[in-house]
Amino acid sequence: MNSYTTEYLQNIDQFQDSIFIIHKKQEETFPYHFHQKGQFTYIEGGISYLYTRDKAYFLPARHFIWIPPELEHYVLHTSSTLRVTNLYLPSANDLTHPFFSKMGIYPVTDLLLEMILFSERWQGVVRPGVYAYDFLRTLKYLLPEIGQHPLPIAIPTTQNERLLPIIKYLQQHVSRPLHLPEVAYEFGLSARTLSRLFQQEMELSFLQYVKMYRIVRAIEELLQTDKSITEIAYDVGYTSLSTFSNTFLQLVNRRPAEFRTVKSRPTIP
Repeated sequence: MNSYTTEYLQNIDQFQDSIFIIHKKQEETFPYHFHQKGQFTYIEGGISYLYTRDKAYFLPARHFIWIPPELEHYVLHTSSTLRVTNLYLPSANDLTHPFFSKMGIYPVTDLLLEMILFSERWQGVVRPGVYAYDFLRTLKYLLPEIGQHPLPIAIPTTQNERLLPIIKYLQQHVSRPLHLPEVAYEFGLSARTLSRLFQQEMELSFLQYVKMYRIVRAIEELLQTDKSITEIAYDVGYTSLSTFSNTFLQLVNRRPAEFRTVKSRPTIP
């Protein structure tokens, strides 16, 4: 780690009872790390991913992520124009609500967005006994009420050297038909071997991975482009709009058109 990263991470846990808050127009990508405080992260203006040791979590616009204490992770941003709010909160009393013990991605309500905007007047370490501390602690204790409908998209990751180039191939060719026997042949494997690799390393089937990745890519296009839903469906490998819409609903609990309305809501200036 460089000196900035080391200092940043030290500031988070410098005082057990402190809150550490940072607003940045662009955030560095730290290596895997963890801290003793829970982390609230809101990102505006781009798509990001949270990586743990076994999964990659997609973080779309107008959503926040809660990372419980001591969960090893790092965040990867796909845009240099985004704006990040990170709030690190003491874990005292967290056991009183199960929300704080689980990683989750949740929609941001209008109330929470206004509180995030209001919190921009503070930066750095906030100690007990001041108004800022009480306000930010209130924001924390509202999260279980706000976060009742997590986004159900979690893409597994792997360090398996045989599987990594295959996953890269699937991601690069997401708009094409992707069938297990053909992909296996492309990499000199039998269909049975490739199927077993996915089950063992990813804990889901080849077909499930392809379906999930296609919907993640669709979410990116829904939030970042003005393409029609039909165009997006074809971009991510669907030849049937109804199949695409039904699959999207199955994984995200909303139709693509409903999900896209997030773009019209107010953003951080």
